Amino acid sequence: MPGQSLIVHPANRRYLSLEAVAAAADLHADLVERLVNYGLMEPARTLGGAYWFEEAAVRRLRVIQRLRDDLGIGLASLGVVLDLLERIETLQRELAALRRGGRD
Repeated sequence: MPGQSLIVHPANRRYLSLEAVAAAADLHADLVERLVNYGLMEPARTLGGAYWFEEAAVRRLRVIQRLRDDLGIGLASLGVVLDLLERIETLQRELAALRRGGRD
């Protein structure tokens, strides 16, 4: 139709808005935005000034919240802890792959 255009909404690609990802992780959207500003969360894309996240962001937000609540880790320290946790997960996957390869 003249004068109209079709805009594909990012949610159709399994992206979650800032508000939706915050709600899924049971957090306030302002906190998620602060985490983005600290570099602890990375939106999959920014569209029209709004943040959109992949579904995996919910898991990361839950980890962040557990680290903050259970261990009292502050925002400034979370980056280091998250990096170490990711390295451990990678090493565990590699070890599991090596063990599977040794049995064949």
